[in-house]
Amino acid sequence: MQLQYSPYDFDVHRDPYPYYARLRAEAPVFHNPDDDFYAFARYADIVAALRDSDRFSSVNGLRMEPAFWGPQAERFFSFVAMDPPKHTRLRGLVARAFTNRRVQELQPRLREIARGLWEPLLERESFDLMADFAGPFPTDVISELVGVPEADRDMIRKLGMEIMYTDEESTDLRPEAVQAIGTLVGYYTELAIERSKTRRDDLLSGLLDAADGDDRLTPEEIVGVLILLVGAGIETTMLTLGNLWHVAWQHPDRRREAFGGRIDEWIAEGMRYEPATQTQLRSTTEPISLHGVDIPAGARILLLTASANRDPEVFAEPDTFDLDRDTGAALSFGSGRHHCLGANLAQLELRVALEEIIGTIADYDIDAANLRRIHASNNRGFASLPTTVTVR
Repeated sequence: MQLQYSPYDFDVHRDPYPYYARLRAEAPVFHNPDDDFYAFARYADIVAALRDSDRFSSVNGLRMEPAFWGPQAERFFSFVAMDPPKHTRLRGLVARAFTNRRVQELQPRLREIARGLWEPLLERESFDLMADFAGPFPTDVISELVGVPEADRDMIRKLGMEIMYTDEESTDLRPEAVQAIGTLVGYYTELAIERSKTRRDDLLSGLLDAADGDDRLTPEEIVGVLILLVGAGIETTMLTLGNLWHVAWQHPDRRREAFGGRIDEWIAEGMRYEPATQTQLRSTTEPISLHGVDIPAGARILLLTASANRDPEVFAEPDTFDLDRDTGAALSFGSGRHHCLGANLAQLELRVALEEIIGTIADYDIDAANLRRIHASNNRGFASLPTTVTVR
């Protein structure tokens, strides 16, 4: 059968890993002229591109859909859609506010948020993990981190869900999502003005105070970072929680190990085996030849990081979910200068959530007939995971 691959293909969304295996073996650089991109499928090529921002630029953004791709990308992705020196400056200033100390000090509040969402679900015993916990939890965590007043958090949660949940029949950005982004931009702009008058111990205040000599973030840059957190800080964590839940359900022996205290291994191997972020996007700044394929300047390069995570050249028996595996080489948080700035927060959120959950249940089951996947060109996960828990 002729090899075809498109990140828009719903059959790929159902199970991308056989496609990735064929690409690694038969076409490590695959050209799709209809969707206008070249895909890299092997670990070594993907890591090399991630670490070479001179030839593989980020300025056109992370997604190929017309609404996202192009010079306007930084409106959605902030410094993630920039190259040096612009990227170096903005990421450096954000890093001054987004410190590990600030993240670790959140831990007690993270536990309160997790328990507040989880305990009512225990009384019901059957619920949708995505809608009732995996979505609201990171949304409330980001609101706590940023400093969104309690009274506004339900509104932020609703807007976040509008942006994240994609239509079943399309990967395009829905009009409601565009409107929600506009509303969030307006809200965060007003909140930044208010916080500029009265500082608090939150990320927004930290962003307002972040400075390198006389250089400070502009109001537009601060709002851009806050919008980035909706995708990078909320959606990815939401999808990861769902993927971890689903993969442990599929592997009862590994689930028992995870419930026995191996939560960190569950998270690390789950993110290698079934990452929420499947791809990274770059564009070439000059002509490149790789594996006998000539790639012109200005070409879109889809880096299949989820394929890299299953490359047998790097991971033995890569299609096995193994909690004893060394996952140090996994690209779950990227590599190079765009390595995820929020990795510490994401890992803390996942650990806290799963600790709170498995402390209260003996086991769980998923209604496989009624689960629903999202349809996205770059992410993989669930819109719905109907779950029944056995309370301890």
